[in-house]
Amino acid sequence: MAADRADAVVETLRVGELVKDDWFTLFDSVGALEIMDPKMDSGYLAPGETLEDEYEVSQALRPEQVVGVMDQLLCLEAAWQMGSPLSQTVFTSLYVDKLLSSEHPTVLARADFGAPDERPDGGRALVHVVLRAYSLALVKCCDFLHRMVASECCYEEEDFVSQLYNRELFRDIPEEEMLQSIDAALEWLDADEDAIPTEIQSALRCRLEFRRSFLQVLASDHVRRQETALRLWGACQHDLASTAASHGVGVHVPGAVSAKVQRKLASTVPPRPVVEISFAAAVDHLTRLCVDGRDVRQAQDYVGSNDLLTFCWLFQSRKPPPSVYTRAVLQSFFFEPTEAGGLHAWPGLLFDDLAETVLPADMLLDARNADVEVVQDARHQIAIRMADFVRRARPCYQDLFRCICQNRARVRRMLCRSIAEWDHLQLDAEDIDQDLRALTNEAAVVLVTDPRSAGAAAAAASEPIYAYPLSSWAYHHKLRQMEWVVQLGFELDLYQPDELAGMYWYLQHINRTRIHHLERMRGFVARKRTALDAAAEPNPEREPPREPPREPPREPPPTPAAARDAAFRACLSFLRFSLLEASASMDFADALSRLYAVLARLALLPAPARPYGRGQLRYLLRMRPFWALSLPELLPFERFQDAVQRPALSTPSMLASARHALGRARKSLDQLLHHTDARTSRSRLCASEWTANVTRMMRACIAAGIALATLERAMAAMARTDGMKEVEMGREEEEKKMKEACFALVLHWNPLLAAAYHEWWLVPKIETAAGVVREG
Repeated sequence: MAADRADAVVETLRVGELVKDDWFTLFDSVGALEIMDPKMDSGYLAPGETLEDEYEVSQALRPEQVVGVMDQLLCLEAAWQMGSPLSQTVFTSLYVDKLLSSEHPTVLARADFGAPDERPDGGRALVHVVLRAYSLALVKCCDFLHRMVASECCYEEEDFVSQLYNRELFRDIPEEEMLQSIDAALEWLDADEDAIPTEIQSALRCRLEFRRSFLQVLASDHVRRQETALRLWGACQHDLASTAASHGVGVHVPGAVSAKVQRKLASTVPPRPVVEISFAAAVDHLTRLCVDGRDVRQAQDYVGSNDLLTFCWLFQSRKPPPSVYTRAVLQSFFFEPTEAGGLHAWPGLLFDDLAETVLPADMLLDARNADVEVVQDARHQIAIRMADFVRRARPCYQDLFRCICQNRARVRRMLCRSIAEWDHLQLDAEDIDQDLRALTNEAAVVLVTDPRSAGAAAAAASEPIYAYPLSSWAYHHKLRQMEWVVQLGFELDLYQPDELAGMYWYLQHINRTRIHHLERMRGFVARKRTALDAAAEPNPEREPPREPPREPPREPPPTPAAARDAAFRACLSFLRFSLLEASASMDFADALSRLYAVLARLALLPAPARPYGRGQLRYLLRMRPFWALSLPELLPFERFQDAVQRPALSTPSMLASARHALGRARKSLDQLLHHTDARTSRSRLCASEWTANVTRMMRACIAAGIALATLERAMAAMARTDGMKEVEMGREEEEKKMKEACFALVLHWNPLLAAAYHEWWLVPKIETAAGVVREG
């Protein structure tokens, strides 16, 4: 009767009208919508469905079924490591659920599949001995991995879901007990060798051995046993290959995984389906984990700060990217104390970078300055200023390494924030440089601004300049990060095709600024070396000063000549290498900028419709990370647009300039490939990867040359057909003829094809109409 009255009232309501009582809140209404909705209500039961699963985990299984359950658990574990939550992966296994159902087990014997017989044999023994040992070790592996990732900087929902849903992964049970269970299972297989076919027994054995090695290596990552970890990662990779080869003997067991387990978990999210990945995908992921886990240990072989930075950058640039676990292990090397297994003391790491960049064999980095307690001594004051600089620079320098250890999209976002911090550090370092200049009696370098002047006019036209080593070092790192931000934009496909000319121009602008700065740094280091060499030579005609300075700095004992020369050689070689690397990037970016500007001029680039967009707004959006920087200054949009489009240059002149820039880039890359060793390139920890990266850049450079040649041939064909020289045509007529000539060209624009050689250097594929005309 009440329902009839409600139906009659509802008929009087118009569409979109809602009747709501004051006591019926929004929370109540949303809760009412969740009830009996299978997508929202975890307790909803379909007709004929039971609340609990009817699968019995203690039942006997055939040996091939046990192999199938192990492979299923391996897939669930890999899916969790790849970013899915435990509630949709490992926890959906009824065998894992049974082990974790007891109230926080602290004794391993309490974690079982139910009360077995006193002497189980056959299929029940396989479940209660072999499968139980494998499942226990798997849960403990998840515990070690979860603890490592959760202890470092990791962004939830991007790489890893750390929620445990109020369950403990045997955290209080030592791994030695798990290993004993695996050893007991292996002994049981040896004792019952005749009852199980040889092929299936080998499959069970290799899975148990993989689980044992994997558990041991995850435990070793927490105690920093490098030699043990290298051996165990190799064993894991070998056992994983055997596991993949024997996958065919396993039989799938339906019902061993169920989404109903989510009803038991402490979660506020609605029920979600089980994440299932193929066995091949799981093996591929774990194999890469073994390779990356072994390679990341190379970071412990410290040979230099710039070598370490190169290794971290190239390691994180791998395709496919390293897993979140190996990135967390790499972070732990930097941010744990040295006595707890950390890589290196941070002041030492920072000072090594300074010595290799701007301060080779310098008294500012002498550790003995801190031992001087006389307040009036210059060394004591230097130690105070340098401690202040370390206090300000250490967070920025640490965050640089922490930033690189994230996923690529997060790296770019963190670098955008880091650049502003380095800009503040540069300004603070300038003040410290001025204080240190007075303490070290640094001699100024007189720069003559007008070489034609003489006498008093020359003195007025000269300008004294100083090294500013600390602020120069900060500026150097800031420029590198600005370059990375732009290059990661190409890698992450952030820019539209018609924006590539402008972004490559800005990339060459950053590299040009970096080249000028590196030349300035190299000049001061070379002058300092010359001055030290001159002071070391005996000069009998030199007279001692009659009056010493008022407060002369008391220099520490001189550095041995061999060590000093080695420090200067290392610094100058690094600066020369950085100049060569920056020159290659600048020329290649300049060539691509001109190439894309020509393609835009000829209307060959696809441009999306922007009914409300303007070029100035897009420019401000792309330059947003660099707005607040003091140096380098951001160009006004009008100057930027003129520099990119180059309206004063004709199209053939643009192509010729691009060809010359490309030739210079290839020459620099060839010198990097064939005349630069691992020590010079600061890639002693990853020489093969550095060489492969430069080789891919060279291939992209060659592909760009092919695209330029195709355009130039089209221009030449137009000139032969038209019979007119460029100087005889007006600008508008010339551009019209160029567009007509390019009707015979087809531009294949596909971001994946453009980045086929190198993800930072996007090269378009240009063909004549006689070639393939479909989109690439």
